[in-house]
Parts: sequence; structure tokens; C-alpha cells
Amino acid sequence: MRDFSITPVEMMAGLWRHRSLIAASVKREVLGRYRGSAMGILWSFFNPLFMLAVYTFVFSVVFQARWGGGSGSKTEFALVLFAGLMMFNLFADCINRAPGLILANVNYVKKVVFPLEILPAVTLLAALFHLLISLGVWLLAYVIFFGVPHATVLYLPLIVLPLVVFIMGLSWALASLGVYLRDVSQFIGLLTTVLMFLSPIFYPATALPENYRHLLYLNPLTPVIEQTRDVLFWGKNPDFLMLGLYWLITAIIAWLGFAWFQKTRKGFADVL
Repeated sequence: MRDFSITPVEMMAGLWRHRSLIAASVKREVLGRYRGSAMGILWSFFNPLFMLAVYTFVFSVVFQARWGGGSGSKTEFALVLFAGLMMFNLFADCINRAPGLILANVNYVKKVVFPLEILPAVTLLAALFHLLISLGVWLLAYVIFFGVPHATVLYLPLIVLPLVVFIMGLSWALASLGVYLRDVSQFIGLLTTVLMFLSPIFYPATALPENYRHLLYLNPLTPVIEQTRDVLFWGKNPDFLMLGLYWLITAIIAWLGFAWFQKTRKGFADVL
């Protein structure tokens, strides 16, 4: 039986080696999502625009919610909320699909030459495409209501990239677990719903009493969401010390997820 390398070098080299296949698969994934619809890929623009309008109405008009420490305007609340929601959606879209990635591609398991480890990368890059569209909608709304965005927007890739690495590690692990434990997909769906309310998306971290605030930072999405708001809306520099620690932790998680996937993939064909 073939042995699969679990080294960090192979983790990166494997993705680079199959970059053409990944690119073609991502294109098919994105276009396939809107195949047969009248507006096609334009839906990727209208969906976040519609959701931004809905959240603005529900939270700032119906619930009269205001963001603590801000000016209290409805548009401010909507953009601050949507900035955090973009990061959460990137995470949730990938993680919810991860347990079913191998199950949905059983025909690839039988093909020894197909690199199964690229499947989470395809899902992630497709989600990143939709994140970029949502970010474009966010920036357009900011320009209309507040003017030129802050220069700190340029720091955003430093915040998103470790989240991408974290998602890849979890996706590898969950894709493997989903083959052996079919209940994983049900549990992950429940977990992401809980995480949405335990992440500072609809409220700032400072809304929690100081005694409990450290518990919120045990959530791996909290630093990303908070710092995304800082650089996008508030014009603050990111916390580079926290970012450095986040980079280190997510890199370790990514390698552990990859190693688990490579070690367990030998049994996929037998189970499926």
C-alpha cells in the first residue's frame, strides 16, 4: 500500500504541484454554483449586497441596535457587522462542507493518481472568491457612505491568510473524519451555528464583562473578526504580536490536519 508523506514541505509542495488542477477545479466549482441561472455569476455580487441590506434593516431599524463606541448610525452598524460576518462566512462555508468532501467524490478515491488532498483547497479557494466579491460590496458601501477607506485596509491579507491556513488544517482533518464517522457533518453544522453567536459578530468583544472576556478569545475566530473590523472600518493597525502568535498556531494546526489526512487516507477505499 502506498505511503503518503506527512511533512510540512509536502503539504505546501503538493498544493503547488497540482496548482493547475486546483485552478481548473475552482473555476468549475464557482461556475457550477450558478449554472442554469439567468444572471449566472452576477448572483455572487447580488447575494452579499442583498444580505447587507437585510442586516441593516433587521438590526438597525427593527432592533434599533447601535455599535458600542461608534457614532450610532445605521450604516455604521451594518458595515461593522458585515465585516465580521464576511470572515465567519468564509470559515463556515468551508468547515460545513469539509466532512462530506471525500463522500461526495467517491470516484476520485478509487483513482490512485488523483490527489485527494487538494479537495479542501478547491472548496477554500471558491469561498475566497466569494469573500472577495463580498469585500468589494463592503468597500463600495463604505465609499458611498463614508468616503475613501483607511490605508489600514492593506493589512487585511495579513489577517485573512492565517485564517485560511487554519481552515485548511481543519478541513483536512474533518474530510478524513467524515469518511469514518458520518455523524461529523451533523455535529459540525450545529457547532458552526453556535460559533456564530459566540463570536463577536453582532456585538463587540468589549460588550462582555471583563471577567469573562478572556473566554471569548478562546474562540479562534475572535482575533480575526476583531482585527478585520479594526483595519477595515476603524482605521487601526492590527495587533502584530497577536497576529504572529495566530500565524504560529494556525500553521501547526494546518500541519496536524494534513498529517492526519495523509495517515488515514489509506483506508478511504475500504470504508467507501
